[in-house]
Amino acid sequence: MSPEAVSALNDEVQGRSAAELVRWAVARSEGKAVVTSNFRPYEAVILHLATEAQADIPVLWVDHGTNLPETYRFAEKCREKLGLNLKPYLPLMTSAHWLALNGGAIPMPDQVELVESFSRVMKLEPFERGMRELAPSVWITALRKEQNPQRAATLQPVMWDAKFNCLKVNPILDWTPAEMDPYLEEHGLPNERTYYDPAKGDEKHECGLHAKLTTEKDGSGI
Repeated sequence: MSPEAVSALNDEVQGRSAAELVRWAVARSEGKAVVTSNFRPYEAVILHLATEAQADIPVLWVDHGTNLPETYRFAEKCREKLGLNLKPYLPLMTSAHWLALNGGAIPMPDQVELVESFSRVMKLEPFERGMRELAPSVWITALRKEQNPQRAATLQPVMWDAKFNCLKVNPILDWTPAEMDPYLEEHGLPNERTYYDPAKGDEKHECGLHAKLTTEKDGSGI
């Protein structure tokens, strides 16, 4: 899709609420929408928005096997509360195997090479596999500008992902906790603030799902 076409779509959806944007995305997907989640804090917001638009929308989750116990309990609460059509994708190598080969402990932010290895083997490969198998025409994300300050200026509500040949829709791009917390309370949704992603290392490091898998040359900015 050309940058001009993407720009026209963003003009079309300008001023729509997050819920309206999700409904728009699902409607134009022709039954081929997915939403991705890693069950980090506030993920229940995008999952609620997506399932309100399409109850059985596939939820692609890369479970690398080293999430904190709180994250797994949060995922199960979301699954039960929202009736999620969860599609977990696991790495080809178990977390125990990777850890045994790489020092036995989850990599910390300053262990850059280990973080990148974990990201590549344990997260990017199963994510790519999941996207190939589910083959969405629309990919709904929980991306927010405040989580991606180094790329905030390039993010748009509607983008084009050249690698997976699909629209990438970011309904809560401008949301902050000031919007998220009331939404959770209004809809009685669970939340979990304890989270660590070994594929990122820290909040400012890109794990690669939104940065490395697509090209910049199509003007999408991802």
